[in-house]
Parts: sequence; C-alpha cells; structure tokens
Amino acid sequence: MNSLFHSSGAVAPRLACVTLLIALLAAGTEAHSYPLQETPQTGGEGTVEQSDHNAFSLPQGNLSMTKRLDFSVGNSFFRNPWVIAPSSTAARDGLGALFNTNSCQGCHIKDGRGHPPLTDEASISLFLRLAMPADPEKDVEILEQHGFVPHPVYGSQLQTAAIPGFKPEAELVINWTQREELLGDGTKVTMRVPHYRIENPQYGPLPADLLTSPRVAPPMIGLGLLANIPEELILAAADPDDTDNDGISGRANRVWDKAEKTTVLGRFGWKASEPTVMQQSMGAFAGDMGLTSALVPGTDCTPSQGCDAAPHGGEPEVSDEVAGFIDFYASSLAVPARRNMDDPQVMAGAKLFNQSDCAACHTPRHVTGEAAGRPDLSHQTIWPYTDLLLHDMGSGLADGRDEFLANGNEWRTPPLWGLGLAQEINPRAGFLHDGRAETLEQAILWHGGEAQASADRYRSMTVKDRSALIRFLESL
Repeated sequence: MNSLFHSSGAVAPRLACVTLLIALLAAGTEAHSYPLQETPQTGGEGTVEQSDHNAFSLPQGNLSMTKRLDFSVGNSFFRNPWVIAPSSTAARDGLGALFNTNSCQGCHIKDGRGHPPLTDEASISLFLRLAMPADPEKDVEILEQHGFVPHPVYGSQLQTAAIPGFKPEAELVINWTQREELLGDGTKVTMRVPHYRIENPQYGPLPADLLTSPRVAPPMIGLGLLANIPEELILAAADPDDTDNDGISGRANRVWDKAEKTTVLGRFGWKASEPTVMQQSMGAFAGDMGLTSALVPGTDCTPSQGCDAAPHGGEPEVSDEVAGFIDFYASSLAVPARRNMDDPQVMAGAKLFNQSDCAACHTPRHVTGEAAGRPDLSHQTIWPYTDLLLHDMGSGLADGRDEFLANGNEWRTPPLWGLGLAQEINPRAGFLHDGRAETLEQAILWHGGEAQASADRYRSMTVKDRSALIRFLESL
C-alpha cells in the first residue's frame, strides 16, 4: 500500500520520519488506512447474538415476521433431503440420476463449511470441478456463457453417487502428505498437503489433460448483504495492473448471468464465477443433486450417460416457487456478532491484521445499497472482510483451471465474518478452498502470490503477536 511518507514534495529527513512514526504509534494511530471494527454488529442491523452450533442458521435479526415465514419455508427445502421420482413427496422428488448429495445441508453443514472426507469415506461436502483445455478461438461461445469447457462425457463436476440403475461417475480419493513450515523464531508448523485422484471411472477413460479443481462448500451467512454491495464500489477497489505498486492486483471476474443473458460482475463461488445467489443456488441443484430448474434446465449428466431414461420429478423439478423460497432463505441467513472485541489481545491482533496488509484484500467494511423490497439488507454497514475480487494466491494453492476471467492461480477473497465459529458449527471444517488447512495458522501459511508478503510478516512475528492475530481472527 502507499507509504505513510509518500509525498509529491521534498522528502523529510530520516530523523523526522522516525519521530513522526513513533508519535503516531504512541497515539494509537494506524500507519495504514484500513478501518478497525468498532462495533460487534458485523452484519449490520440484522446481526444476531448467537455463537453456538446453530449460529449460522438464523434469519436476519431485522427481518419482518411475515418474511420469517418465507425464510422457514426456504429452510425446509434447504435442509430436507430430495428423493428419487416418482414419490409422494412431489415437491422434493427428481434426485439424480447422478449426484453428489441429496440435500443442500449435506454440503453446507448447518449452513456452514463443508470438509474433506476421511479415508474410505464418501466425499459429500467436497467435490471436484472438471474442465478441458480451451481453444480461445473455437470455444468463444462456451467460454462466454460457461466460463470453461466441460468434459464431453463427465461434464463439469464429478458425481460420486447415483440412483439405482445408474453408476456413479467415479470415486474421488484424497491422499495426504505432510510438510513442515519453519517460522522466523524456529517454530515448526506441520502442514497437510492434499493429493487428489479419480478412480474407477464408469463412463469411459479420463484424458491425461483433464483439469480438476477441488471445492469445499463455503458458509452461507450474509450472502444477501454481499449481493447488495454496490458494483461500483467493488470495481473501484480493483487494481488489475497494480498501478499503486503495492504488489496486490485485485481483479473483477466477469461472468454470464443466465437470467439477464449478458455478462456481469461475478460475486459468489470460490472464483467469483456466479453473479447472484439464485444462479449459484440453482447451479448447485443441477450439479450437486441432478435437479433441473427454469434458470438451469439441464443437469451435469451428459447425453452419453443416459440420464434421459431416468425418472424425473417434473419439468422443471425445482419449481419457480420453490426456487424463490430457496433464494430468499440463502439471501437471509444472518451474520453472528463479533465476540471478545474488548480483549486486549484481540485488539492488538486487529491492528496487526491491518499492519500486515491482510486488509488489502480482506476489506473490512462495506455499505450496502438499496435492495428492492428488502429493507433488512438495505444501507447496512457491514464488516465481511472481503473485496469480492480475484487474487493470485501463488502456486501452492493453484488449481490450474480457468473460470471466466479467473486464471488457475486466482481465487476470490473469501469473507472472514463468522470465521471463529467455523469449527463450532462443524468440528471437521477446514479452511481454504478445499479445506486443507486444519487451523487458521495453517491457512495463513498457505498464502502465496499477492499475499506472500503478508504471510511472510506473520512468519517473522513473535509468538505473542502471532497469538494475537489468531485471537483476532477467532473473534470474527
């Protein structure tokens, strides 16, 4: 970021600079322009005071009683399993023929993060995205509307389950190795490294140049608030050419909006490849559960896999009414309040977070715009700690798979609100895009690319400062 002493005039003597810096620090003034959160109301007026295992499952605190009924209906479709058609449960049938799980809650455990599977356990809340290398000249239309080129048989996602009469596409197997990270004071941190492979493909051999990307289900809180951050404010923070020479080059993803049939700003998903909560939700219904909707009328099952012969639960299987309830529910999950904000260690950690330039990407504060018919989401000062932009995270986290404008090294900055409750909600939850990091410290140490300098600052901190920074993150 810009230096404290950057000036178009003469450079002050070194002694004067040092004296000024000491004075600023003594006065408690930050040498960076990032704000410090001074309120526990992380999600604005809709913030909820809950910190137990149900903390991610509550409606916006400022939601009207009438709208709470809609929230409850959406909740029922989100939590309850969908079943094979035909069924007496007509509103929730049509599962498959190929799928990963039979409910939204199966991935978003208690509306929180998923986790990698244990050895010999089926992968449910972590799945593998698939793609083929693209030809920028021949694949123009599919790249514009899909963002990548799916495999002609296995599609864009590996489905590891199937209804009777069909075979799962394959098995996803994860092997783990370990490596040690050495910190500046000699502390050793053990990091686990995932290695993914596909075994027993049932619909023909897989090509050697198949591109894969593991994704764990992210938490659901605050999505409606993120959807209403004004686009111009997100774009104003983008710096694709790093014109300020701070080493950070946030880029906006531009993606296809299926409802508007045009290219728009991407906000959601690990690579910001979805423009709206509705499109993200209906995409998950199609890919994760094999269910059609008006917005996404086809599933990820390709013609050669024979899914047209499977029973269906209506056309579409997710009605517009049900889709509306799901969208409302997913847009209305409240953000829990910050905790322990007056703890001196937490306060010290918040300053270290800013001083280490973590806030350069994890933008602390935003203000939402006007959300039509949703006063609970409108004009809210929120603290999500994200810029919703793409950043190069280095080779250690790269998946090598492009998605619209996002390249194989880039990921969207994930919001940090609720971070300290992640393993309260789901004790097996991990961090980062595939849940590889078992602790927040491991997650920090995986950061590379544009975040390398911030991670190196953490490595060089004293034990006291590292503990304070982690305590701050746990308070979010």
